[in-house]
Amino acid sequence: MLRGLNIAASGMLAQQVRHETIASNLANADTTGYKADEVAFRTALEAAIWRHHDPLKGSPAPTLGTLPFGAEVDSIRTDMRPAPITLTGRSLDVAIDGDGFFVVNTPQGERYTRDGAFRQSGDGTLLTADGMPVLGSRGVIRSADATLSIAPNGDVLANGQVIDRLRIVQVENAVKEGANRFAGTAQPLQRFNLQVGALERSNVSVVQAMVDMIVAMRAYEASHRAVLAHDETLQKAVNDVGRV
Repeated sequence: MLRGLNIAASGMLAQQVRHETIASNLANADTTGYKADEVAFRTALEAAIWRHHDPLKGSPAPTLGTLPFGAEVDSIRTDMRPAPITLTGRSLDVAIDGDGFFVVNTPQGERYTRDGAFRQSGDGTLLTADGMPVLGSRGVIRSADATLSIAPNGDVLANGQVIDRLRIVQVENAVKEGANRFAGTAQPLQRFNLQVGALERSNVSVVQAMVDMIVAMRAYEASHRAVLAHDETLQKAVNDVGRV
């Protein structure tokens, strides 16, 4: 009886994580370059069960199969598939069409993002939307006395003169961090396609996310009803069986 209670409770906990992940995806449906997360589950514990036998007979116990003990979250994986690109017309908006990441300088070191909504600060530094310096092949990109622009091949220009080139990298074992950035092992990407005056949208499908939210809520409610049923049965066993 307690095993059934634990299994139902584990289902509620697993679906709660799924619900929170979907909610985060929906909240970032309009975030530039955002990559959706997906929850993968696994069996919490799976033990072999045998038929009861007499140990004096010396025969091995026949295996009947396995008995699962609920579900738990195995991992939260990021869907790295590219998203549609939208034209903006801004000279500092850049979208990567295909593989690759921009490199930015953060207090934690170099990080990688698909968000190409750049801007130029008062001192001429090329920054991300949240204020992190964008890195080129020579380091931080800056021009104090000229307006920056970006060419389709990644060159950064000031007054028509090339001063640097955007670093575009391929990231292995990418791990999502906050602020729409990733950590991982970066390798230079020699061939890439950029669209200037455009931004990559989020790859979150709002319709699919809403369907997944409904499925997660129904699964949570089913596990909750199972918990209530086990709890009621346990109460009857404690309060009523002793009266017989």
